[in-house]
Amino acid sequence: MALSTTGTPPGTTTTTPVRRRTGRWIDHWDPEDPAFWESTGRPVARRNLIISILAEHLGFSVWMLWSIVAVNLNNAGFSLTNSQLLWLVAVPSLVGATLRLPYTFAVGLFGGRNFTIVSALLLLIPTIGLAVVVQRPDTPFAVLLAVAATAGFGGGNFASSMTNISYFFPEKEKGWALGLNAAGGNIGVAVVQAPFVVTAVVTAGGGLVLWRAGLMWVPLVLLAAFLAWRAMDNLSAAQADFSTSAAAARRPHTWVMSFLYIGTFGSFMGYAAAFPMLIKMEFTEVNPTSWAFLGALVGSLARPFGGRLSDRVGGAVVTAASFVVMGVGVLAAVFALRAGSFGFFLASFLVLFVATGVSNGSTYRMIPAIFRANAGDDPAATLRAKREAAAAIGIISAVGAFGGFFVPRIYSWASEATGSIEPAMFVYVGVYAAMLAVTWAFYLRPGAAMTKARV
Repeated sequence: MALSTTGTPPGTTTTTPVRRRTGRWIDHWDPEDPAFWESTGRPVARRNLIISILAEHLGFSVWMLWSIVAVNLNNAGFSLTNSQLLWLVAVPSLVGATLRLPYTFAVGLFGGRNFTIVSALLLLIPTIGLAVVVQRPDTPFAVLLAVAATAGFGGGNFASSMTNISYFFPEKEKGWALGLNAAGGNIGVAVVQAPFVVTAVVTAGGGLVLWRAGLMWVPLVLLAAFLAWRAMDNLSAAQADFSTSAAAARRPHTWVMSFLYIGTFGSFMGYAAAFPMLIKMEFTEVNPTSWAFLGALVGSLARPFGGRLSDRVGGAVVTAASFVVMGVGVLAAVFALRAGSFGFFLASFLVLFVATGVSNGSTYRMIPAIFRANAGDDPAATLRAKREAAAAIGIISAVGAFGGFFVPRIYSWASEATGSIEPAMFVYVGVYAAMLAVTWAFYLRPGAAMTKARV
């Protein structure tokens, strides 16, 4: 079965009316048709997925770039307080979370291929901007903060990438494809913090050449944009559906899950962003660039296992257990600080990161299950539920990402107010306890509708 396309090589058969648009457009796409999927759809979908993973991976890497740059700024001649450094770490998460919702609609408005090119090229702004400002230690803090804020472009990439790839795959393979896409992005956080990546580049040849931390990504960004231009496709079937998003926004469970996602994905991003600074602040004898990346790495690798485990026992059970483990991990980190044991502190945080990764996978599994349970057996209602679940994921992912901003700012508040980060840790424990209670009340309480549906 041939694809109906525009902007593709001569000889392609057109089977449906073609809309005149810029770029490579596919006007006929039916992945649920087994014959179409096996003969034509699968290779096209895989090609788009591979490039999407690359682009999203770079987006996450740039999003978290300041988490590793901040710990080195004062060594490069700057004189910034810990509070200011934590602001530089936090503000990209604030911008990235804010951009996620408009990025979700951008795929339907401009086309997945087209917007992947644009969103990749936008990463040139934070990378080149960073390279410029870190060369001048007299740069005003407000300018540093503005440049750091542009790294939030990378955070928006997740929403557009996930939305785009969801249209390419059939329902039976969508979970695996989206899992790969998400994991490929999340692991970008670990890559940017790994000692053999940014740190190795800025210290190559001796000394500290911090501007390289920005420029090193420019060739990769250009490569991703080129590959998207050369080999990705736009789908006419991917259209911005504002009415469905409005309907999803009216569902109470959308906002309950948004709250829970602040505790899962928001914790992952917030802890990952702040972890290098925490190590530097609390264990001055330890090189944070040698260890900080381990948290994001184990958290990213744990995410698919959270989804798989949820398929067996239910996402709500896994999410609730994760909040318990996260609370225990935070309390263990407090004891480690009091004991002055970096090894214990690192181990506690690794447990915490694993729990955030597992719960990221479990909450994503819960969302479609919740909407499906509300639909009953009516086919039309089931189809509507699928669409609303997809729209809800866009809202939930945007709200949840704000946790990446709150976590470092709460650390900063505690440090400034008390001279210790311990009060912040106890705030997190209280938040996890509240989220555990909400999970139980809505999804595990005996007699509740969602408990019976084993979401």
